[in-house]
Amino acid sequence: MAEISIKEQLSYLVELQEIDLQIYNQKNRFDDIPLQIDKKTKEFESRKSSLKALDDKKNQLLVQKKDAELELASKEENITKLQNQLFQIKTNKEYTAMLKEIEGGKADKSHIEDKILTVMLQLDGFIVEVQKEKENLAQEEKKLAAENAKLKDEQKVIEEALLSLNNKRGQISVKVDAKILKIYDRILKNKEGLALVKVENFACQGCFMNVPPQVVNEIRMHERIVTCEMCSRILYEEAQ
Repeated sequence: MAEISIKEQLSYLVELQEIDLQIYNQKNRFDDIPLQIDKKTKEFESRKSSLKALDDKKNQLLVQKKDAELELASKEENITKLQNQLFQIKTNKEYTAMLKEIEGGKADKSHIEDKILTVMLQLDGFIVEVQKEKENLAQEEKKLAAENAKLKDEQKVIEEALLSLNNKRGQISVKVDAKILKIYDRILKNKEGLALVKVENFACQGCFMNVPPQVVNEIRMHERIVTCEMCSRILYEEAQ
């Protein structure tokens, strides 16, 4: 690499790394947005499912109430019919038997009325709960739509930023020696957007492991590209 200046190449890599780190962070944020939208949507759908379960229970209670009311009406009709028949009975035995049947019907009627009351009390609770949750979900749906729209707008902004950053990257990368750029890009891909790091106080700022004095001297000599023995990132030292 005698024909190129390592010091100059490192200065280009510093610029490139700054841009690449922005690209890496912006891409991560861009990729995270659909996950956020999906998570929020699933949470909302889960609440909708819970509301449906509440609504189904409410409807079951309505059916129970209606069935019990029909049963009550039938029982009342039968009691009235039996009471009217009392006047037609001619023997005490038949009269006593009919009275017993009427009393049994009245006991059944009382039991059904208690059942209706119990169902109505449960129903009132479910009606209030369902209505409250419907109102909450209506507000939540508006909030979710607004948040999702905001996130999608953010994605558009990120797309524009990435376009600008990639253009800048192209302008700088052409200044970097092809072999050095190939090394840099390979490290960049494997090291989560961080291929070039400073050495401070004899420590690599990528993995924070110790950098031996002889390696620091090599970095200062600018005769070749020096990488960290531990994390393989390219090392440089800021000008004092």
